[in-house]
Amino acid sequence: MAEGAYRSLAWVYEWLVGEELISPAGSARAFEAVTSGLGSGAQILDCACGIGLLAVGLAQAGFQVSACDASSAMVERTQKLARAQAVELPVRVCRWDQLPDQGWAGRFDAVFCTGNSLAHATGRDGRRAALSGMASVLAGGGVLVLTSRNWEQIRAAGSRLEVWDRLVERAGRRAMVVYCWQIPPAWETEHQVEISVAVLQQGDRLQVRTERLPIWPFTHNDLRDDLTATGLRITGSTYNPTQTAYVVTAQRPAAPLTN
Repeated sequence: MAEGAYRSLAWVYEWLVGEELISPAGSARAFEAVTSGLGSGAQILDCACGIGLLAVGLAQAGFQVSACDASSAMVERTQKLARAQAVELPVRVCRWDQLPDQGWAGRFDAVFCTGNSLAHATGRDGRRAALSGMASVLAGGGVLVLTSRNWEQIRAAGSRLEVWDRLVERAGRRAMVVYCWQIPPAWETEHQVEISVAVLQQGDRLQVRTERLPIWPFTHNDLRDDLTATGLRITGSTYNPTQTAYVVTAQRPAAPLTN
């Protein structure tokens, strides 16, 4: 995805996050089922950190957290949030395929890739390259945590305009959110979603930002195959055909014992 698209997305990101996830503490709390199994001070990487809500929340919970994102605008937002919350959080600009070059080989007890980010990787080859990069920085026995929309549902609904049924409020401001989905016939073809956020100003004025994002969707089975091909062992999934999103966890095999 182009840096320009990411920069606009950084501006609208907070309006798209669910109410329960809009604070660092809330974002970290959503993954307690995973983090409760990690030791105190465990090393964690958030490799699609967005505006930093999860990374900062995990740091506040006592973990040793690093963060990265392909967007410099997202990294700037994460750094700003970390300073505001007075947490130490190293953040850098880094694509998934660049993870093996960061000096992090085998370092992290957990890697998080949340916010439906993986669908921005270009097709199966792009996903597998991204997952391979994530696997490379996991320690033996470390866990990868992925969240995804249910893309089967998105495709079944077809191309459409999706207007949220209520205004979103953030820091005393209110906005209307609209998604315009462009769904081609074939799974492997680039899909697009245009996201518009109209923030209410004084009087009857609106401040509108619109961003068109490319997406390469995948099925739950595709993701399982991709993780297996990357050498990771799937340990859990909340996938349900009737639900709109799910979480998958996978583990890097522990290194064999040597004499």
